[in-house]
Amino acid sequence: MKLNIKKTLQQAIAAHKEGKLQDAERLYLSILQSYPNHPEANQNLGVLETNKLIQLFQNSQYDEAIKLGQSLTERFPKHQFAWKILGVVLGQTGRHSEALNASQTAAALPPQDAQVHYNLGVTLKELGRLDEAEASYRQAIVLQPDNDQAHNNLGITLKELGRLDEAEVSYRQAIALQPGYAQPHNNLGVTLQELGRLDEAEASYRQAIDLQPDNANAHRHLTLMKKFESQDEQFLKMQELYLDENTTEKERYHINFGLAKACEDLGDFKKAFIHYSEGNALRKKLLNYDTSQDEELFKQIKSNYRQIKQNTLKSEKLEKSLIPIFIVGMPRSGTTLVEQIISSHSQVTGAGELAFIRKFGNSISTGLSQVSTEILLKFRQQYLSECQKISKDNKIVTDKMPHNFLYIGLIATAFPEAKIVHVKRDPAAVSWANFKQYFSSKELGYCYALDDIISYYGLYENLMEFWESSLGKIIYNLDYELLTVNQENETRNLIEFLGLDWDEKCLSPQNNTRGVSTASNTQVRKKVYQGSSQQWKKYEPFLSGAFDIFK
Repeated sequence: MKLNIKKTLQQAIAAHKEGKLQDAERLYLSILQSYPNHPEANQNLGVLETNKLIQLFQNSQYDEAIKLGQSLTERFPKHQFAWKILGVVLGQTGRHSEALNASQTAAALPPQDAQVHYNLGVTLKELGRLDEAEASYRQAIVLQPDNDQAHNNLGITLKELGRLDEAEVSYRQAIALQPGYAQPHNNLGVTLQELGRLDEAEASYRQAIDLQPDNANAHRHLTLMKKFESQDEQFLKMQELYLDENTTEKERYHINFGLAKACEDLGDFKKAFIHYSEGNALRKKLLNYDTSQDEELFKQIKSNYRQIKQNTLKSEKLEKSLIPIFIVGMPRSGTTLVEQIISSHSQVTGAGELAFIRKFGNSISTGLSQVSTEILLKFRQQYLSECQKISKDNKIVTDKMPHNFLYIGLIATAFPEAKIVHVKRDPAAVSWANFKQYFSSKELGYCYALDDIISYYGLYENLMEFWESSLGKIIYNLDYELLTVNQENETRNLIEFLGLDWDEKCLSPQNNTRGVSTASNTQVRKKVYQGSSQQWKKYEPFLSGAFDIFK
């Protein structure tokens, strides 16, 4: 029997209006089976499926939403909204490369939509493409100046780019637009803390908690700004959140780290250890870390070094517009303090932890990318160009990414004029400091279990021995404990190794006003002090001899 198109379309539209969506979909599809290009059936089915797509997304039915979104964009390649939702859903499921394509497609289609550019910024940031993320957030703000979330996320991006003053402006703009929005208050606190404005940072954290009493991240940050006493109101609130079954796992690890700090202040080291252990276990679970990943990485780096070495750039043939100083070592070994000392010198700019070497050099170091003199030269030029942007007209720039110890071989071949400072600290102190520290980076999965930390420390120590034997005496080993005991002598030796004239300011790193984005940003605002390497011994009764391997 021949289909009555007019009658079927009327029935479909009626079902659509009555909310009988399955019936409407069935009728639209029956028309399209006979007449695939029927304009009204196609259009109405698109509207119906768009609504369905929104519903699936709102219900967190992401797999179904992706399938429908892909179907919609295939049939309607200029359907901006479908591309928009598809990009968001793909991002939610961690498929960021696919999300990027969807969001870029949506951004290229009319009309100009602020939310589309915001979504694109989110995806670009997840992929580490910070400059592009900044541009997308700024475009979202141009289209919608009162978009407080875009201002907040722009601030986050600017902070990661090391532009702390600009980040502060963006956070304050977000707060001005939406004073009751807790997140930018917390983010502003982090930036102010990194700028050394600790009283203002504390006030921002408190404001975030006033607006959102269950803001676990703000609670954790605030614990680092104060010394707890018994019956502290914040301590009681964190305990309440800890016991609340509605507290998510992500919130709970923030609360555990906060409670651990509070218990430590109160002298209850047993409870502090329990909370550190619980927080770390949750963090490890969410990151899904396995030590075999790093074992393979270290193996590849050592195996591939011979090939890299064969392409060492000739120092005498290289333009030396800028000289980098690489400060390496285990996290929490004192690298931040050392950078503060060196960057206190009038001729040096401290760049902090630059991600460039790992981001662009990892594939070279592991043999995943071809290596040649031309590739190394390009790598060198790009890195120096990035450093030039933040050098503040100084010829010498420090890069204190601790894990650059992985790439010392690559550094030595591409930057033969560079200075490499390796900061060494008591292994038990380093291991404990990593265990008790919350790291936002997803690259430090080994820090969340004592066995993993000890295993990683062994890999690190072995690799440093490999570099020492392969490269000779180009690495300056600086003992953190000796630095704290005999500050002036060790500082003078360090400055001499770097080939710099003596600068008295290097003895007062606490007066260095540069922004510090590492976990040590509060400690380095104090005078150099002794004894921190012994703090782990307060927890020795609960460690079951884990650190005996270091004796």
